[in-house]
Amino acid sequence: MTKRGRAAGWWVEVLMVAGFVATTALLALPGVLDIDLWVRDLVDAHRPPAADTIAQWVNRLGNGGPLTAVALVIAGVLAWRRRSLWPLAPVVAAFLATGFVILPLKYYFHRAAPHSDLPDDVEVQLFSQPGFGLSYPSGHAVNTVVWYGVIVLLLAGWFAARPAWRRTLRIAPPVIVGFTATYLGWHWLSDMVAGLFLGVLIDRLLMRVPWPGLPDVRP
Repeated sequence: MTKRGRAAGWWVEVLMVAGFVATTALLALPGVLDIDLWVRDLVDAHRPPAADTIAQWVNRLGNGGPLTAVALVIAGVLAWRRRSLWPLAPVVAAFLATGFVILPLKYYFHRAAPHSDLPDDVEVQLFSQPGFGLSYPSGHAVNTVVWYGVIVLLLAGWFAARPAWRRTLRIAPPVIVGFTATYLGWHWLSDMVAGLFLGVLIDRLLMRVPWPGLPDVRP
């Protein structure tokens, strides 16, 4: 078996960086911005109250605070049982990685969220709302990739005998949160796409670290 750090090369990480850069660059094109506006208007026209309520509840799957707390509790139990603080390390690393990567990008691009007070042709652009715009990239999209990955890492022994559950926990939350955040008009579609690229990048980097005392969960 190959070591985690050499598991599958670095081509996926390179693709994730390229995907984020390409998504960001494409937002300079009016045609791409028109797609974001079209998607926003489409979901606004097809969001009855019941669907809106359900989507809001389901979208909580991507809330960073509760996910961090769940991962911290699991890591704390493992640390107590194993008499080692190493299970806490990936939780701290994920918290720092998401914060130091996402927040600076949000403040740098300062993109307004859909339904801001700005005109449509202004709010959809990057650099549209200095001091207030925090829409790009989506933190929820990043959270649903990174934090469920950390949870799977911590519970790797349990998931080893349940690969279907593992795949579901890795794939379903990002898809659901990406759809609901866009459907609710809380984020532009491109916000979610960019967030997923960054989430997968951070997740794979975390999985490459040979955390002492934790199973080998390679990218």
